Amino acid sequence: MFAIETENLTKTYGSLTAVDHISFAVQEGEVFAFLGPNGAGKTTTIRLLTGLSRPTAGKARVLGLDLHRELPRIKKQVGVVPERSNLYDELSARDNLIFTGQLYGVPRAERAQRANELLHRFRLEDKRDVPFAHLSRGMKRALTIAAALIHRPRLLFLDEPTVGLDVVSARGLRALIERLRQEGVTIFLTTHYLEEAERLADRVALIVRGRIVALDTVEGLKSRVSGGATVEVRLAGPSGEERLRFRGEDVESAVRVTLDHAAAESKRVMAVNTIQPTLEEAFIELTGLSVEVMLAEKGNR
Repeated sequence: MFAIETENLTKTYGSLTAVDHISFAVQEGEVFAFLGPNGAGKTTTIRLLTGLSRPTAGKARVLGLDLHRELPRIKKQVGVVPERSNLYDELSARDNLIFTGQLYGVPRAERAQRANELLHRFRLEDKRDVPFAHLSRGMKRALTIAAALIHRPRLLFLDEPTVGLDVVSARGLRALIERLRQEGVTIFLTTHYLEEAERLADRVALIVRGRIVALDTVEGLKSRVSGGATVEVRLAGPSGEERLRFRGEDVESAVRVTLDHAAAESKRVMAVNTIQPTLEEAFIELTGLSVEVMLAEKGNR
């Protein structure tokens, strides 16, 4: 069974089409990255799939349930971590978890135990009585994710989970995502950090102006880069070290000529390495957008 299935899912706001007839499926237990610049339709898609917005056209199934007819059942099995936290500043870390458990319908007898388990898991036990407003940014993000897990969802939506975090906090959250996948939780991830998606995602969809322009595994997308892999030759000679790079159809001949030339010039071959294309290169080629444009649009919805 797929965790998510959409067919021609569409959302319009007047003359603006935010999501334009997108069709895709997310397999159970995978990390599915949804990448694109702000305004591309990522957050709108999450809002549609979690029932916060109604589609203009098309249909979707979430965890095998019809999004339109069975939304209450879906919400009981789905967790959502928005880009901006939805927890309460005046409540303590523990009380936020217990209150969220109440909203999700966690039985009263289990709320405190689950809250304590999550505080331990996220290393927030010593902050249990601290108001949310007084936590560090990394702790706030961790607690927001913990709250989305209080009802033990099968599917977790993460909208820009590491944005604005320091290196240590971001690394900790990426490790958490990997652990959740190992536990069988399906994760729908949006992020502006392509290295993060490359490291975490099983498959990636690229969306631009409301349309999906490519959907594949990370390696599959990278294989679409023109010219494929790059071969780098490092040479050492009297004038110092040289780095030569080749990409194209006749790389083998070019490298052979270079090595012959190096031998004739008494240059020493330090290394010959194959460099695979990155997800960033694939993103640029498949979307026609630069990563700088993607990041520059950050914060513009």
